[in-house]
Amino acid sequence: MVGAKKCRQRNLVSQNHGNSSARPALELREVCSMPNIQGIKKRIDSIKETRKITNAMYLISSTKMRKAKSDLDRTRPYFEALRVEIKRIFRQGDMPAENRYFYPVNVTEKLTGTFACLLITGDKGLAGAYNYNVIKQAMTLLDYGCKIKWYVVGEYGRQLLSQRGIPVEKSFLYTAQNPTMHRAREICDILLADYNKGEFTKIYVAYTDMRGMSDEAVLTRILPFHRKEFVTTTVEEPVRAPFEYVPSVEVVLDNIMQSYIAGFIYSALVDSFCSEQHARMTAMKAANDNAEKLISELSVQYNRMRQAAITQEITEVAAGARAQLKNKGEV
Repeated sequence: MVGAKKCRQRNLVSQNHGNSSARPALELREVCSMPNIQGIKKRIDSIKETRKITNAMYLISSTKMRKAKSDLDRTRPYFEALRVEIKRIFRQGDMPAENRYFYPVNVTEKLTGTFACLLITGDKGLAGAYNYNVIKQAMTLLDYGCKIKWYVVGEYGRQLLSQRGIPVEKSFLYTAQNPTMHRAREICDILLADYNKGEFTKIYVAYTDMRGMSDEAVLTRILPFHRKEFVTTTVEEPVRAPFEYVPSVEVVLDNIMQSYIAGFIYSALVDSFCSEQHARMTAMKAANDNAEKLISELSVQYNRMRQAAITQEITEVAAGARAQLKNKGEV
């Protein structure tokens, strides 16, 4: 409005000096270009504000990922020790022939019956294809034609299953943004309680595994185990003095397996959390790069239009001066 008012004032001055040709199309172009310049400037400012947000999210995700990986690294030695103890039971030959946590010897896996699936997703988006990939991987269980009981961690997974009309057996309402060993044990106790009741024959976990700097959605079975998963092909020192298990091998193995499964769930929670933060970092970095590119392109466009407006002002002033000199010469 201010630019248009100034243009009309200049037009009146030209008419007062008797120059009928002093109303070229430049006046109309200035009226049209001024709002465009202001619009581009506002858009540049808006993109800069958005870039501040995406950059802050990038830094926050980076800090959260480092802390979670540090917590996981501190707990891994304990669960590796549990795995060693299970292997020692196999090596010593004290493993019972039948155990509810293991497949019987020489029995192949059967994809029949009722399964349980622990689905681990995030609570929100802005993380690229992180949530989509793990849900897609979990849905492959439906291809077996078996009944699936869903146990869900994360608001994103709960909403998606609800939208598809898939019933959820148990929804863990605490956030996926703060994985702890205490929560992993709670999830383990609920799953094992239903497993021991015979409500399902297998337990799967769908999560995102962070391998180096790449993320991969995986679907793995945690119960029952194959005995070969605890048998190594490397040559190890033979057991010279047998261990005594009190009160029995079965009781000790049950306690160890419960802690081992809880550790696996905790590892899956932390891996998923780290993968989500890594995916969000990647998405925010791409957003920052796009913002820089947009700001650069718009700045060039803004400077060109601003320079054109300045040139137009100078041309109009010069034309007005010439018109005045011409009028004075005629007088």
